[in-house]
Amino acid sequence: MLALPADFVAVAAPILWSQQYWRAHLATAVLTVTFFAFGGLYRARRHLSALDELPSVYGRMLTATAAVAMIMAVRHDSLEYIDGFLRLAAVSAILLLPARAVSRMVTLTARRRRWVEHGTLIVGGGPVAIELARLLRRYPQYGLRFAGFVDVNAAEHNRKESMPLVGNVEDLGRLIRNTDCDVVIIADVDCPDERLLRTVMAPDLQDCDLWMVPRLREFPQQSGAPDQIGAIPIIHLRRPVLTGPKWAIKRTSDVIASGLALLLLSPILAVCALATFLEGGRGIIFRQQRIGRYGEPFDVLKFRSMRPANENESQTQWNIGHDPRVGPIGRFMRRTSLDELPQLWNILRGDMSIVGPRPERPYFVDRFSADYPEYAMRHRVPVGLTGLAQVSGLRGDTPISDRARFDNYYIENWSLWLDVKVILRTIAEVFRGGGR
Repeated sequence: MLALPADFVAVAAPILWSQQYWRAHLATAVLTVTFFAFGGLYRARRHLSALDELPSVYGRMLTATAAVAMIMAVRHDSLEYIDGFLRLAAVSAILLLPARAVSRMVTLTARRRRWVEHGTLIVGGGPVAIELARLLRRYPQYGLRFAGFVDVNAAEHNRKESMPLVGNVEDLGRLIRNTDCDVVIIADVDCPDERLLRTVMAPDLQDCDLWMVPRLREFPQQSGAPDQIGAIPIIHLRRPVLTGPKWAIKRTSDVIASGLALLLLSPILAVCALATFLEGGRGIIFRQQRIGRYGEPFDVLKFRSMRPANENESQTQWNIGHDPRVGPIGRFMRRTSLDELPQLWNILRGDMSIVGPRPERPYFVDRFSADYPEYAMRHRVPVGLTGLAQVSGLRGDTPISDRARFDNYYIENWSLWLDVKVILRTIAEVFRGGGR
């Protein structure tokens, strides 16, 4: 992270020559490092080169400078005043390249002297994996200490070049702890994608830096900043960020929205409760055990639309949408999703979120997890009142594999804006009466 303060100082340096534009230069420095951060210029890289980053660096700095100059043009009519700011901004541009070069040089020196290095496991045992291990042993400037190979079949590791073999793919989490590694590079491993995905998505690897050699590495990658070890291209694998400030905003918005909704919708809740009582008598709230985040069970709350014959029926019957025991009021409430309004209390308590995968019963979670390995990965996040799968038409008797795929897509591409889109599509579905 030496590059961030170096960039800020370089862009803000003209303040030392002239105090007249100090606000403008300070704003330019803040905008520049913000644009750099969003552009990935402060992410960990293996191959360090200030020249490689030059187009991206100056493109973003010019954008920040232009934004500040436009604001100045609105506030000041004097072209001479703006011209003075732009002349000093040119000085910032000149200073930016040596500032980044120095920060890169300091990082490279620390790596070469092995003051900064990360233990690294290579998943694979073929020619590419062997070449990567050779490069890491010989060139410390990548900041990686090779700790060993991890592969599928130990019998294939019979060559001197593919040693040491520290274990199998299934034991990757334990091997990371035992070898004190925090970087994993996936090379030419002979392993089905589904099996490898289950391994790298395990909780033990959540704090690891994941890199991958693209299978068609002869074709240049079009997305993201290119990186390499020697002449072997590598891609930094992006994983969903399910903690931190954005996730705290999601939880805070859940609490505020569910609390306000319970207050504002209290007349509708009262009408639904009365209608449920008139149609089915006492016991207007139906409690059913569901599985939440990390596989923790909780009781979901709904307005009762029918009475099951016994507890086993409520836990194991898949869909009651066409059950003759569902009365007209219950059917209407299910079609408009009014029966799920009590789940606002689950959201307020923290059992659920407004947006997330659909909560399911333990019986079906066990069954679907056995049939569809990716189903269990849905529980990386809190379950939701609505979700991407539901608003995409995957409700009722629809393929479980499709639901799991949509839910995992939501998790892996999660953002606050994606939640907003799901909520807006849910409102449209409610008005269309697109419930079960």
